[in-house]
Amino acid sequence: MSPRAIRPKAAAPIESTAAPTELATTPVESAGPIESTMPIELAEAAGPATAERAGRPNVRFRVSRWNKRLKKAHFDDFDVEVEPGGTVLDALLEIRRRQDPSLVVRHSCMHASCGTCGVRVNDREVLACDAKLADLPAGRPIKVQPLANQRLVADLATDMVDFYARFEPAGMPPVRAAEVGAEIEPPEAVRTFMRFENCIECGLCLSACPVARTNRDYIGPAALAAAARVVDEPRGQELGPVLALAAEPDSVWRCHDAMECTAVCPSAVDPAMAILTLRRHIAADRVRGLLRHGA
Repeated sequence: MSPRAIRPKAAAPIESTAAPTELATTPVESAGPIESTMPIELAEAAGPATAERAGRPNVRFRVSRWNKRLKKAHFDDFDVEVEPGGTVLDALLEIRRRQDPSLVVRHSCMHASCGTCGVRVNDREVLACDAKLADLPAGRPIKVQPLANQRLVADLATDMVDFYARFEPAGMPPVRAAEVGAEIEPPEAVRTFMRFENCIECGLCLSACPVARTNRDYIGPAALAAAARVVDEPRGQELGPVLALAAEPDSVWRCHDAMECTAVCPSAVDPAMAILTLRRHIAADRVRGLLRHGA
């Protein structure tokens, strides 16, 4: 079941350009009892709090808000009744359903496979659908912000176009032709096919990267991890362009080894180790080049 939302409390004083909205109400005379045709499940969801709901904890969410009509971002506060086992995404969707339908949230699969619901929760990059409310500190507001180091579209959604574009030069475009069809049976010596490309292109690593925060030309940990994957298993690709890209000034040598990318990666890709591996490949390639020229 999803979290239950109640009326939001007033947010901290924040400068806003939005005009208040007035709702007109018209009294309607009662026509007597009417038998409802609403399904029981929906009727219970729309009804007042019951004894069962009363025991659910009430959590305040402080959500970053911005759109093109606003001069600067601000925070809105929402109080939400949360379910045991609920996630940050559950709460955000409940806010949008019951309190503020204008809240912009991007999501898709709901089970940490698509990578579209990346946000910062309490200043840490997470997938909203994978961030359990029970794992967050109790007794204080949960701050939710969009990913950093990317262009903001609105509220919690960022423009991922630039992020995706970095994979193509690295030799691994996001959309590729499958080498093995979905209906193909594994060979006799292979029990089952396994996935070795774990990156879900969520952008958490780029958001957490301190270098990307100050250098917009930095290729980023996700694209460099993809390049390392190509170098380790080229599958017939020419490695010269990939290694040349990795050797550029704003590539592997720009990384400061903060390891934040690996710390926030939800798929255990370990971009930091991939960057170190790329450095070794580049150094070895240069040595081979010197030896060829010396011979």
